[in-house]
Amino acid sequence: MSLKIYTKTGDKGTTSLIGGTKVLKSHIRIESYGTIDELNSWVGVVADHTTDLESKIIFKEIQDRLFTIGSSLACDPEKEPKLTLPDLKEEDVEVLEKEIDKMNEALQPMKSFILPGGAPVVSFAHVTRCVCRRAERICVAMQSEEMVIEPLIIKYLNRLSDYLFVAARYLSHLNNAVEVKWKPRI
Repeated sequence: MSLKIYTKTGDKGTTSLIGGTKVLKSHIRIESYGTIDELNSWVGVVADHTTDLESKIIFKEIQDRLFTIGSSLACDPEKEPKLTLPDLKEEDVEVLEKEIDKMNEALQPMKSFILPGGAPVVSFAHVTRCVCRRAERICVAMQSEEMVIEPLIIKYLNRLSDYLFVAARYLSHLNNAVEVKWKPRI
């Protein structure tokens, strides 16, 4: 038995949160988890383009955490206590911090801004970092509008964008790509 992918229930511009609450597809909560979904897809692109096995493993773990974040954001906060959802944990942030520290050991200290690029995987990692920052901004906007959002989600996204920046540099290092320093026009 197969299910149809189209339900036609969203044809008028509404969708349902987990819990059944109907909202407009333009609702900031939909924008938040849609951006997390986009971020997750970009993490997959980076994972598919790297040859470093350890990085691939971390990227897959990040994708799992992003599904956790997406499910939290897709949930009606008034109905969430009645639902069983996976949890994001402080240890998830700590994993990113340890990975950042480990990658930084192999890198030269940064003394100037660098331009994104040098190898396709590096460029993809930088695009992924930018999408992560956008997801973070949307979540912060939700928080500023006093919408229910787990503070750990914002912390994780902040650390993830840091991780993605260092990962871009690390992947550049692994691929012997040249980091182009930004030289501002004076």
